[in-house]
Amino acid sequence: MSKTKSVSVNIKPLGDRVLIRHIEEDEEQTSGGIIIPDTAKEKPQEAEVIALGTGKKDENGKVQAFDVKVGDKVIVSKYGGTEVKVDGEKYLLVREDDILAVVA
Repeated sequence: MSKTKSVSVNIKPLGDRVLIRHIEEDEEQTSGGIIIPDTAKEKPQEAEVIALGTGKKDENGKVQAFDVKVGDKVIVSKYGGTEVKVDGEKYLLVREDDILAVVA
């Protein structure tokens, strides 16, 4: 089971960037009882959209709408984006193109 919580962050992404927070799994122990340290865990690909940027502009200067919205659970590429830390919480700034799917 994963945990999510509503968050208000004072970061406003620019352009087609999206601020996301990875959804961490509660399980830190294998079924055999082995505890997996944080350094050995695979980076989660499921995340929650926290904030949207100002939007990408087309050739005519018109702002294109985002395909995701704040609160959406999404699947992101494994190694994309830039990690930022705000008030001890880790977030990731990714381009909308790095978002692979919306979890229904």
